[in-house]
This record gives sequence, C-alpha cells and structure tokens, in this order.
Amino acid sequence: MEHAVLIAGHGSRDPDGIAELLDLARHFRARRPDVPVEIAFLEFARPTIQEGIDRLARTEVKTIVVLPGVLLAAGHAKNDLASEVRRARERYPQLDIRMGNALDVDADLLQLCRLRYREALASLPAVEAKDTLLLLVARGSSDPDANSTVAKVARFLQEGYPTGWAAWAYSGIAHPLLEEALPVCERMGFRRIVVQPYFLFTGILLKRIYAQVAERQLARPDLEIVATPHLQAHPLLLDAFQHRLDEALHGTAHMNCSLCQYRVPIIGHEARLGEPQFPHHHHVQGLLGHEHRTPAVQSMPSEEPAGPHPWDRALLERLRF
Repeated sequence: MEHAVLIAGHGSRDPDGIAELLDLARHFRARRPDVPVEIAFLEFARPTIQEGIDRLARTEVKTIVVLPGVLLAAGHAKNDLASEVRRARERYPQLDIRMGNALDVDADLLQLCRLRYREALASLPAVEAKDTLLLLVARGSSDPDANSTVAKVARFLQEGYPTGWAAWAYSGIAHPLLEEALPVCERMGFRRIVVQPYFLFTGILLKRIYAQVAERQLARPDLEIVATPHLQAHPLLLDAFQHRLDEALHGTAHMNCSLCQYRVPIIGHEARLGEPQFPHHHHVQGLLGHEHRTPAVQSMPSEEPAGPHPWDRALLERLRF
C-alpha cells in the first residue's frame, strides 16, 4: 500500500449528517478496496483529524491524502483543515501527508445537481424553462472567494438545465440569506421557483432550508415553489472525490481546463465534448489590411514630465460629482 485517504468532514450535531458522511466513506472504500480509507471531523464528532491520521499512520503507508469533505474552499478548508494537516506533518515527519482541493466547481457535481433537479420535478406538471427560476442555496461564508463560487455554480446550472433565471442565496453569514432572497424571487413573475440546496450532507442548516421553503409554499399557494434533494452519496460524487485524490497524488492541475466543455461533459453542452478546435475568425483575418509593427525601442526619459497630462483637467471636470 503506497497511500491512504482521510475524508475530513466538517462534523455536525445532527446524527443524520454524520450518517451520510459515513455512508460516503463506505461507498468510497467499496470503490477502492486497495486503499485504506478513514473519516474524521473538524468539529462536534469523532474521530478528530489527528485521530484519523493516527489510524492511517498505523497502516504503514508512505503517503496520506486528506480530502476535504466540504464543497467550497472557505475558512474550514483553507485555514482549519490546513492547520490540522500542518500539525500532522509535524507529528509524523516520516510520512508524506498531502491535502487535496475542496470540491468547489466540478463537472461531475454539476451533473449530480442536474440529476437531483430532475428528480424533484419528475412527478410535477411540465413548466417551460423560461417560466422557471432556479434559486441555489449554499452555506455562506466570510470568504468572498467561496461565496463567489456559488454564483459561478448557479450560472453553470442555469445554462445546463436550462432555466429562465438563476439566483443564489446563503443559509447564513453571507447575504442574501434565503429568507431575503425568496420574497424577491417570488415577485419576478415566474411560474415555478426551484430551490436547490448546494449541500453535500444533511444537518441542521439543510433541514432549516427545507422548512423555510415549506413555509413559503404555504404562504404562496398561487406559486409553485419546489425544493430539490441535496447531493448525498452518489457515484458522481465519488468520481469527484477520486479526481481530487488523483490531483493530490500525481500533481496534475488542469486550471480552468477542468471545466472546459471540450474536455469534460458540461451539462447542457455535452455535444461539444471532444470537438476539434478550429479557429473561426477567418472571415475577418487581416480585414483592415494594415500591418502593425513593434515600434523601435526608445530610451525612457530620465525624469517624469512636469505638470499633469493635458487631458487630466478636462477628464477630472467630466468626472466631477
């Protein structure tokens, strides 16, 4: 055995949330019986991260990959989990302990979102895409990078489902909160609002989201408001974790190519997978006929020119409030 895997979840006071992470680990073990797999938690539950590392260190592996069991690269992944990995490296200097990336935006997760979306609508009367609004709800963070990722996911889903409009909200910390966003969405004139929680596992926050949606359904009987299931353990989610493991082991990084519609199947754009790339600007190549040349290098002036540029005063006058 060359390496082992520690799936590090956030932890929850809700036993249902713990059970879903354990279920994910069970499926991952079944997929990779050749690799020792443990789970651990940052908060509330045990084993802790260090206890999980201890268990894997006893298997005599050379490398341990810690996979963040969180969707977004926010404070828990960037700071809390990273500091636990640093501590583990200090405790086991003979081991190669690596930390994988958070799941963030992943083509397989987008596919899984669409699957959950279709599950929620399967038994309902058909409503055209142009009359449907998607409201994606995520955890919310003090990290603007993580919050902006939610907006990016919402845009992917809007094109891939498709829907007439997409918005996003948060269950806490960041704004708009779900209770702020839903009334705004209700006033936009769509026939159906689909609230999609961008959550891996259940827990107190997710159950609160479903309760808020049910409350709005009762308050607006004239409007169809539907909530989708959350992501949960699924082969597509296992694929996403496997990708993060491969990246950590082999150092492969594809930058934004990991979401390139020609390289991986992106929802709504699957037909472009593997499509040959050809330039499509032939009709305007050299159209103006003028050939630009790089100007000769000139020496820089030794001093800054005195006074403002001649357009500064006029520009400032135009911009003056």
